[in-house]
Amino acid sequence: MGKLRSRAWRSTARGEREGGASCLAGRLAPGPPPPAPRAGSPRPVFALATPPPRERVMVAALVAAWLLLAVAAGAQREQDFYDFKAVNIRGKLVSLEKYRGSVSLVVNVASECGFTDQHYRALQQLQRDLGPHHFNVLAFPCNQFGQQEPDSNKEIESFARRTYSVSFPMFSKIAVVGTGAHPAFKYLTQTSGKEPTWNFWKYLVAPDGKVVGAWDPTVSVEEIRPHITELVRKLILKKREDL
Repeated sequence: MGKLRSRAWRSTARGEREGGASCLAGRLAPGPPPPAPRAGSPRPVFALATPPPRERVMVAALVAAWLLLAVAAGAQREQDFYDFKAVNIRGKLVSLEKYRGSVSLVVNVASECGFTDQHYRALQQLQRDLGPHHFNVLAFPCNQFGQQEPDSNKEIESFARRTYSVSFPMFSKIAVVGTGAHPAFKYLTQTSGKEPTWNFWKYLVAPDGKVVGAWDPTVSVEEIRPHITELVRKLILKKREDL
């Protein structure tokens, strides 16, 4: 009877040891690989964290402000002659912008000057030959030099049209030098580096409004005509290329 109990104990102990080893081996042994995804099954999507609503609003506002500044900076450009306005000989305010894209010869004219006859005739011939689509003489009467333009705007226009049949644009009498100088003439003086010292100074303005030449009254219109015709020729060629 005692022998039977001893055998049964040993058998039970051996079974426990083998069972424990079997369980440990089961824990240490690698499990089966995960099943491969089936064809057509959706893949997991990982979303980036988004900032809180308040921060998103701040970022959007900063981006919008930067874009506005960039647009404003691009819109700004250097001032030119055609940015100004002037009152014409009949009292109407005119934007010189209407002459942008054409060549202009800006002249401070006077009716009682020793250069009057020579210049008026040559200027009108120039206007007749080259204007008005690609070129214009822009005449600004001025009484600052020798008091040689004393009459009213109406009398000045009547004199020019009656005596020389002028067809180019004329403007109201202005000052071209000094503190009261018209802003357009201040621009001409500053950009060319040449200030009018007498009647019939001539400033050549390109289609983009930049001053490209300035001459005093001792230089005749015929002498500067080649400069004008060259600008007009380039303008016409450019317009043809743009068609």
